[in-house]
Amino acid sequence: MKRLLCQAAAVSAVLLCLSGLGGCVPLLFGGAVTTAFVATDRRTSGMVLEDNNIQLKAGARIADVLGERGHVNVTSYNLRVLLTGEVPSAQDKALVEQTVMNVDSVRGVYNELEVLGNSTLSQRSSDALVSTRVKGALIDARDLISNAFKVVTERGTVYVLGRVTKREAARATEIIRSADGVQRLVLYWEVISEDELARMLPTPPASDAKRP
Repeated sequence: MKRLLCQAAAVSAVLLCLSGLGGCVPLLFGGAVTTAFVATDRRTSGMVLEDNNIQLKAGARIADVLGERGHVNVTSYNLRVLLTGEVPSAQDKALVEQTVMNVDSVRGVYNELEVLGNSTLSQRSSDALVSTRVKGALIDARDLISNAFKVVTERGTVYVLGRVTKREAARATEIIRSADGVQRLVLYWEVISEDELARMLPTPPASDAKRP
């Protein structure tokens, strides 16, 4: 399946697929979008809300065209949609992709749907555990901002989206590969410069002047 990818002019999109590494639980947004969250997530509050809207609209339209024939997860990041899960035929895989491409604001689709029977509850629970381990490892890394990475796991394959520097990409890859249960790693992220990252981060408050 030819993937439709639309790149921002100032940002290089990088896809790394590393075999020999692993599970699907899309990250859900909850509550209000705070300034701190947006700063670490690296999307504007408007973009985060638009990604939420895309996920809701795409999910509803997929249910309309696919019914109970498959198990599809929709994850939108920066207006690009990752599709994971299982569908019964190649025709359904193409149908789901085209359905999502027709959703307002969608700039591209990463179609990782497999033509297989639906995953079991046990498999999904295992995938959720792998995602938890990966996110925990990223949180523990003091030299990374964990909210910059969006983690989805499906059938032992870990998909990661985000906007990161080359330094962060290399470090995150190292960490994720060592997480227990990761069988395969697929990275869909946009590479930004260190200068761009510095402009995204909130300015730390000035230290209080010492009193005489």
